[in-house]
Amino acid sequence: MQSSSDASLDATFAALADRTRRAILARLAQGEASVSELAEPFALTQPAISKHLKVLEKAGLISRGRDAQRRPSRLEPAPLAQANAWLESYREFWELNFSRLDALLVEMKKAGARHPRGLKGKKQ
Repeated sequence: MQSSSDASLDATFAALADRTRRAILARLAQGEASVSELAEPFALTQPAISKHLKVLEKAGLISRGRDAQRRPSRLEPAPLAQANAWLESYREFWELNFSRLDALLVEMKKAGARHPRGLKGKKQ
């Protein structure tokens, strides 16, 4: 059974899989913007940008307000923080493995220094 947290992460990573959506998030990290402002740097129509915004909004990565005729979008940090926390747990895993590899390499270097022809058992 999938938890709501898993579903949220799925939606976040699915939304982040598209480079246009990532570029939109990068733009919104600088401040809120309208659909036309977000569409400017792309060779896409405003309806195409609106579709990307709907995906981002459904994933909770952005929210859309209302300012007269304008519907500015703004970045919502919580889903990105959740995704970062998930990735962070794997960073700790890799750091532990790299520490073990570093220790093994130091041990091998010391063993190689004790044997002028290289590591014990190594054929040259």
